[in-house]
Amino acid sequence: MDKTNATVISNFIFLGFTYYPQIEVIIFVLCLLMYLITLLGNIILISVSVLDSHLHTPMYFFLSNLSCLDIWYTASALTPMLTNFISGKNTISFSGCASQMYFSLAMGSTECVLLSVMAYDRYVAICNPLRYPIIMNKKICVQIAAGSWVTGSFTALVETVSVLQLSLCGRSVINHFTCEILAVLKLVCVDTSKVQLIMLVISVLLLPMPMLLICISYAFILSSILRISSLDGRSKAFSTCAAHLSVVVLFYGTALSMYLKPSTIHSQEVDKFIALVYAGLTPMLNPIIYSLRNRDVKVAVKKLLVRNSVCALSVFSSK
Repeated sequence: MDKTNATVISNFIFLGFTYYPQIEVIIFVLCLLMYLITLLGNIILISVSVLDSHLHTPMYFFLSNLSCLDIWYTASALTPMLTNFISGKNTISFSGCASQMYFSLAMGSTECVLLSVMAYDRYVAICNPLRYPIIMNKKICVQIAAGSWVTGSFTALVETVSVLQLSLCGRSVINHFTCEILAVLKLVCVDTSKVQLIMLVISVLLLPMPMLLICISYAFILSSILRISSLDGRSKAFSTCAAHLSVVVLFYGTALSMYLKPSTIHSQEVDKFIALVYAGLTPMLNPIIYSLRNRDVKVAVKKLLVRNSVCALSVFSSK
């Protein structure tokens, strides 16, 4: 952005859900509940993955990374909206908007890569169980996870810089509840074809391509599961894969509807509600889906609760 625009636009104003005053309070309460449940659920999932030695496997390592992503993503997207609603000021500074846009894009992009990595992990575990400890060793898992974070952070930086260096012509009202990149792009009054091309290329790399890898992985996984003779083993494999597929469908479904929809669709109001699902509902459901459908997680949570209860009772009795 040039110096003139940088001095003129020091703050942005969010319209949020002001067009729906009757349900604005309901939306605030729902977002607050989603935020708190997301924090609680993902913190519990990270805690049991770290504290329970039985969960020190690649699957739960990647799942912990996913939980960290969800916490950061929800915080970057929903916290400013909740704060503005309480304070009554629907404003954000230019630097705050840039940071919010970057972190939201970085967490979302990283999750796209990480979900495809988790599908590959399930493919190796089910289709090559004897070689699984060798292929998915600790060093490889750390490198893959780090690569996912670096990829997401780099693509987010490219998109954020590409948009914010454009001239905004003094317009500062964002028709959204967050500094969502597509909403900010609508404030630009110069040619945006290059930026849209960059965003399209990145969206294709991070959405359809990982989805294709996930579909290929699960095609092989399904074929292997059907060959498992043990009913218990087949049921456990189906349960683990069903949890991951549920998260994939929920995440990619909303992401595709946001960033790869036809250019003739221009309903900003629809985008806001899709963004609520993308930023609030999906991160909240991730730990619930994995914990409810996963026997190991439920057992680990019970152990953790029992351990904490015993510790609390021992401290209370000593007093």
